Amino acid sequence: MAKIEVNKVELVWPGKYNEDGTLKEVPRVNLPFQVIERVNESRATREAKKRPSQLSLFDVWEGKEGETFEEGWRNKLIWGDNLLVMGSLLSKFAGQIDLIYIDPPFATGADFSFKTEIGDEIITKEQSIIEEKAYRDTWGRGTNSYLQMMRNRLILMRDLLSPIGSIYIHLAHHVGQYMKVLLDEIFGENCFQNEIIWFYKTGGATKERFARKHDNIFFYSKSPNSWKFVPQKERSYMMHQYGFKKSDFQIDEDTGLQYSMVYVRDVWDIPSVGSATFERVGYDTQKPEALLERIILSSSNEGDLVADFFCGSGTTLAVAERLGRRWIGCDLSRYAIHTTRKRLLDIPACKAFEILNLGKYERQYWQSVTFPKRGEPDQQIIFQYLSFILKLYGAQPISGTQHLHGNRGNALIHIGAVDAPVTIDEVNATLEECLALKHNELHILGWEWEMGLNDLMVSEAKRQGVKLLLLQIPRELMEQQAVDRGDIHFFELAYLEVDISKKGLEAQVTLVDFVIPNTELIPEDVREKVQKWSDYIDYWAVDWDFQEDTFIHGWVAYRTRQERKLPLKSDKHTYDKPGKYTIVVKVIDIFGNDTTQAFEVEVK
Repeated sequence: MAKIEVNKVELVWPGKYNEDGTLKEVPRVNLPFQVIERVNESRATREAKKRPSQLSLFDVWEGKEGETFEEGWRNKLIWGDNLLVMGSLLSKFAGQIDLIYIDPPFATGADFSFKTEIGDEIITKEQSIIEEKAYRDTWGRGTNSYLQMMRNRLILMRDLLSPIGSIYIHLAHHVGQYMKVLLDEIFGENCFQNEIIWFYKTGGATKERFARKHDNIFFYSKSPNSWKFVPQKERSYMMHQYGFKKSDFQIDEDTGLQYSMVYVRDVWDIPSVGSATFERVGYDTQKPEALLERIILSSSNEGDLVADFFCGSGTTLAVAERLGRRWIGCDLSRYAIHTTRKRLLDIPACKAFEILNLGKYERQYWQSVTFPKRGEPDQQIIFQYLSFILKLYGAQPISGTQHLHGNRGNALIHIGAVDAPVTIDEVNATLEECLALKHNELHILGWEWEMGLNDLMVSEAKRQGVKLLLLQIPRELMEQQAVDRGDIHFFELAYLEVDISKKGLEAQVTLVDFVIPNTELIPEDVREKVQKWSDYIDYWAVDWDFQEDTFIHGWVAYRTRQERKLPLKSDKHTYDKPGKYTIVVKVIDIFGNDTTQAFEVEVK
């Protein structure tokens, strides 16, 4: 390896530099975003409108999005790898974000969990395979991989910050000493403002050492000369009156203790989120809203743009929403996105927000870097892709067919493209070829699906004597760590049955049945708690007039810790005029997986 020229203090680890001694560049991939959902009204607002004292519905804007709420800005919740997400945000948001808070992974091989509920029961479910594996591998392969992961992301965050913006990085004792040196390198020592000690009393103690009862939060500004800071005050309780005038202190009405108001110092005594508190949503690593409120109030103003690229349970976004800030949130976990969505929907008068991902563009990028061309024709790339999927599915490739790609036992296999949904015509053509070869079992694997395909094609295949399984290719397949572990599962699409009643211009949706086919993959103790089919449902929503590819929430219902009962019948919706409409129903189960189905209706 070439000699590295060192002319300043920096943290060096294996893999930071190339073989020729040059610093590895940060991947900057610019991919288009896909808007998959839009929320124009929170459930809290909708329910309040039914009561005599109504809350006003926030405005919904049309046209090109602006940089303020008045100009049409929509807050953004993004599902995906934050490295790709931030790279894709740069073209529009470089130098535009006023405040970033992140609470990245900082434990070694820890088995974190979130809690989900079935009926009146609370169960603990392990994180999805890729989350647990990525979490462990990021640190488990050594400090080197963790630092490389964080360096790449912190550089992109620096580029996204506004000239007077700030970033808060929340860490624990495992990595704080390394991260301080790395942050000095990326942001500059003269941009370091504070090391905040968050002190809490929860958790156990040990006789082997002093109990660890604090986290570290590093506060850096983008510029060494100018940054946004609004001083906050807190109560400082006094043990005696000596040295204070009577006018200097106040009396706490609850405790009778004397206190004065002082500027907040860098040691914060803020209680952690208790298991029975109202704001608890089930994440072990959930941070208290009071902590984020202090950060957001201190380093942003109303209308400023706040971001959290490890948003987890959504605390940053929920607090930013309540404080009138614009926000962008991102997480790799489907369940984190679902939990955050529900949390936002429970905020009265929540501003409009949209849920995005990188969709087919992320898959195209994955295909291009996983199966490089090396001068080979595109057909060879497709062959490598198909062989890769077949191997993970435990199938063998076959040749001499047009639509069939492999077989597993007696079943023939078809694999959908990375950049297009599996269509009804595609399934029909594959089914015809399966029948021509006199096979009676067909498995179709896809990333996305044409609306209405599931029930229609399964029934049609059964009529022709073929057992048809439609299986979802998991996003985790694009993560090498999960592939290496063999932790890839292809889930059969769930079955959803609804009834739509109509009267004049009114329509109403009722859930009739919901079936998760792969119940053997659900832990036995969870299955034992299921009393009825609706226990598997955590959330469902209706788009009364589906257009193109974006699901617009027209009505929504979901379970919360305080309200376990889930209505199976929607409110009545009144259309403006007679005509034909497409109603789309989205159901999200207790594991964060969604099932979407479209229905054509005509109202007169």
